[in-house]
Amino acid sequence: MRKGFALTRAAADRGLAIVLFLIVWELLPRLGLVNRAYLSPPTEVAVAVGKLFANGAVWSHAAASLQRSLSGLLLAIAAGTLLGLLIGWFKRLEAIVDPLLQLFRQISAFALFPVFILFLGIGEASKTAIILWASFWPILLNTVSGVKHVDKLLVDSARSMGASRPYIFFRVVLPAAAPSIFTGIRLGGAYCITALVAAEMIGSSAGLGFYILNSQEIFQIPDMYAGIILLAFLGLALNYALALIEARFTRWRKGLSNNA
Repeated sequence: MRKGFALTRAAADRGLAIVLFLIVWELLPRLGLVNRAYLSPPTEVAVAVGKLFANGAVWSHAAASLQRSLSGLLLAIAAGTLLGLLIGWFKRLEAIVDPLLQLFRQISAFALFPVFILFLGIGEASKTAIILWASFWPILLNTVSGVKHVDKLLVDSARSMGASRPYIFFRVVLPAAAPSIFTGIRLGGAYCITALVAAEMIGSSAGLGFYILNSQEIFQIPDMYAGIILLAFLGLALNYALALIEARFTRWRKGLSNNA
């Protein structure tokens, strides 16, 4: 009984801020405190979302956005993880490439978008490239940090027992760095959704980013907010999926916490 009450109370606490936010959002335009032409009440936005599902348009836009975001994110995971492991493991390599990486990481993906268009055109390749660039850096930096901050006692213990360098890397360093790597991947997932909007606003005919911009241009404001809400849920779904994958590959941490 107490456990059920505690769960109910926890759920209520977690939803309280959202409920209050929706109430304030509903009241601001209806009371005339904010121009209703610019801020649609959530009830109208909900109707717009329902229409998107009713006419089936949501699936084509969501599928296009999901395909672009996953393409860029998966490439960023492959490149960022591999390069991060090499930089974190080989100190000389870090000394060589770190100045260049520190320079490049200061360049916004949005600033490079014209460059991507020049070299790759306005098709899918340039959109994937901007998502890749935005997602790459948190994955790379967290991977490097995870490898560099592995407990030296673990490495020294394995080395003292005659373990080879490759064995230490794959059986000690890589599992110990996994939590940091997955933190970077989840951050990369958030960055890829942010970059997705900018990528789809140029030369697209489908996608939630395109739908948001197109709705704003034809002044269908409830539809614009509906696209924003759906994009937020897409980001939440992606983050939840990445969290499940992280839990799958770092189950050993649960065992350590239970033993502690």
